[in-house]
Amino acid sequence: MQRQLFTEDHEAFRRTVRTFLQKEVEPHYAEWERDGQVSREVWRAAGRQGLLGIAVPEEFGGGGASDFRYAAVLSEEFARSGAAGLAVSLHNDIVGPYLTALGTEEQKRRWLPGFCSGETISAIAMTEPGAGSDLQGIRTSAEDRGDHWLLNGSKTFISNGILADLVVVVARTTPEGGAHGLSLLVVERGMEGFERGRNLDKIGQKAQDTAELFFQDVKVPKENLLGEVNGAFVHLMTHLAQERMGIAMAGAAAAEHLLETTQQYVKEREAFGRPLAKLQHIRFEIAEMATECAVTRAFIDRCIVDHDKGELDAVHASMAKWWATELQKKVTDRCLQLHGGYGYMAEYPVARAFVDGRIQTIYGGTTEIMKEIIGRSLLT
Repeated sequence: MQRQLFTEDHEAFRRTVRTFLQKEVEPHYAEWERDGQVSREVWRAAGRQGLLGIAVPEEFGGGGASDFRYAAVLSEEFARSGAAGLAVSLHNDIVGPYLTALGTEEQKRRWLPGFCSGETISAIAMTEPGAGSDLQGIRTSAEDRGDHWLLNGSKTFISNGILADLVVVVARTTPEGGAHGLSLLVVERGMEGFERGRNLDKIGQKAQDTAELFFQDVKVPKENLLGEVNGAFVHLMTHLAQERMGIAMAGAAAAEHLLETTQQYVKEREAFGRPLAKLQHIRFEIAEMATECAVTRAFIDRCIVDHDKGELDAVHASMAKWWATELQKKVTDRCLQLHGGYGYMAEYPVARAFVDGRIQTIYGGTTEIMKEIIGRSLLT
């Protein structure tokens, strides 16, 4: 089925992204996995290539392209390459909108040029050891001290946590406010009392630095408040649909790419004197996965169009997120099975996809949380 989503400009951008991945990422990826993080130079290379801050206004060094389809192209190509370590979508599509939508003119001029050039790597710190999707459970606090906020607490599972120069921290500014007593504070590298813990040892995405962050009496200037005091809940809810769409787009693309890889494998791999593709069971497996991917692609593309028009709601974003990531998980498992013993070998892309993709149904809101959002909307 021919996709109707992209223009020639988008496809030209896709070719640029693929060239970047081939030249700047793939030759170094094994080394980054051993190191537990990517190099800072590849971030600068991404900035030079125009892959960072695509939606940031040109006056601040960005691409000035509000068309979300460019983000979709970037997400798809990174998913197909298996380059999960370079968290460009997190930088562009999750942190970026907070800075551009909530930042003052002074904040934008201070942070966005480096954000777009790759000199300033960003992260968002929401999850805590005792609070994941439940915002009411956040204990990191910020006390108003007149000319600054005094920040104390800790965060965990923070992507880009080691490399980040700019961290958007969700902190409690009104103790009795529940989810509506939270604010967004921007913590910068070098602030006294801001410490990073260990680079967490994950089962997959080894090249993606994921860390614990600690804040002990960090004096955050008042001018580093992002958005409104006690406005974090509304700010977060406003931007979560885009975060979940980014994960959904990557999930659908990863499933499609792995299916393509497996199709080629079963044509070439022989068993009982003939290619696996000649076995009816194999053909049925491929047929089922191809159909599931095609149906999912139609829904995801529709959601991209709706989001680009500002019409995608939280419910449909949640549908896209849980469905596409669960499909990715299922397709990856089935494709690994079709590879037999070779699928269990780390040198095969399907093996890395198996461990790298497992987080997809967890971060950005678990499958269970997505279903709760959807079910609540239908039954209340």
